[in-house]
Amino acid sequence: MRRRAAYRGRHRHQELRRSDQVLEAVRLDDRRHRRLGAHLQRHNARAVHHRGSVREQDEEAAARGLHAAANGLCGCAAVYDFASKEIVAWSVSTRPNMAQQYELLDQLLAKMPEGSAPVLHSDMGWQYQQAGWCNRLAEAGVVQSMSRKGNCIDNGATEQVFGHMKDEFFKGRSWASFEEFKRDLGAYIVHWNTRRRQVKLKGLTPEEFRNQSLAA
Repeated sequence: MRRRAAYRGRHRHQELRRSDQVLEAVRLDDRRHRRLGAHLQRHNARAVHHRGSVREQDEEAAARGLHAAANGLCGCAAVYDFASKEIVAWSVSTRPNMAQQYELLDQLLAKMPEGSAPVLHSDMGWQYQQAGWCNRLAEAGVVQSMSRKGNCIDNGATEQVFGHMKDEFFKGRSWASFEEFKRDLGAYIVHWNTRRRQVKLKGLTPEEFRNQSLAA
């Protein structure tokens, strides 16, 4: 009887422990839900902010640009041709606003062959969701493709170009002014397009590959 009582006592103790674990799991799950709710509230607040007017976003970008300029920072926006591996348009600025994007778009549309309908791949950056940007692309016959949040497929090819740019052009160098950096970066992009031969293009430069394809 004592053994049975002792066994039942241990069994009851184990049941109590399991009950405590279940209660703790419920409490933990509840805390997770509260944290998730707070995260969703913050996300929605950011989403509302990002859906603000172009002027509001440009003002915010201008503020970031002033901070970047004061700290020697700038941004390069580029359009990369998947077929020829050519950087067909680019804009370098200390202010990542829509003015930079429209400069980029002006270069791109000026180089588009008549009757073409290319697909422009990008991430879900706020500038690529602006009505002005989207409308100009649609009017020019350009189809937008933007990856979902957390998906880098659409932007992957261009990111590898920036990786080469950092290794071959930027790493270990410094510039006295933004204008010098912008000039040298432009020269590097010209080198990329006209003199840098690529294995994937069978030893041709992007410019040579493009001209060869158009002549075929």
